[in-house]
Amino acid sequence: MFDAKSLLDQFLGGQSGGQNSGRGGAAAPGGGSGDLMSQGKGFLSSQGGGLALGGLAGLMLGTKTGRKIGSKAVTYGGMALVAGLAYKAYQGHKANQQNEPRPQYPQDEPVPLDAPRGTAFDPNQQPGGENQFAVNLLTAMISAAKADGHIDREEQDRIFDKIDEAGLDSEAKAFLMDELRSPLDLDKVVASASCPETAAEIYAASRLAISPDHPAEKAYLQMLAARLGLEAGLVDEIELAVREAEMVG
Repeated sequence: MFDAKSLLDQFLGGQSGGQNSGRGGAAAPGGGSGDLMSQGKGFLSSQGGGLALGGLAGLMLGTKTGRKIGSKAVTYGGMALVAGLAYKAYQGHKANQQNEPRPQYPQDEPVPLDAPRGTAFDPNQQPGGENQFAVNLLTAMISAAKADGHIDREEQDRIFDKIDEAGLDSEAKAFLMDELRSPLDLDKVVASASCPETAAEIYAASRLAISPDHPAEKAYLQMLAARLGLEAGLVDEIELAVREAEMVG
């Protein structure tokens, strides 16, 4: 099985030094512009992989949407970022339901990094462990990126060229190519949610992959939320959490 957690980090976690710390997969603080393409390039350069996978992440996510995650947020690593955002949204939604003040976090900390550990939000608690859950999140992100039909055959060929240049192992290449070639399969994404907490994380990862400024992307996220059984208030809180993560520099 390929290292899906590392691949997810390359898509979402800056890791300019290529080092993780802590069970949640946070990267050592590192700088960076926050742009997914730039972060991917920085990570691959530090690992001797050149710029190829950074270009892949940019093709699939960064240049596709032009969106950015704040530089502080990307230092967390992909798994910790997704888990923390979903947990933060859940806490805010719960507070709203109970007419209580929403939890407050330090302004320079976009997600509660330690909070998900030992809870159903903790990737270590998921069926199959962290790596399988990383596969599920990557699948969700790629599916979201395909929602507006942007990744056509020509775009696939460009991405496949980048994959070939990236120095990935054969299993990682096969996974990415299979996901890109396969038709959009919402059932597959939904089926990977083993509980309400993982459903929130899968939605958060999908939202991180795209900025829903296209009708097809908006419709996809709405359908995904409905199929995952997420309440409207929780979806709103996930959107808020993602936007806050984008703003924290």
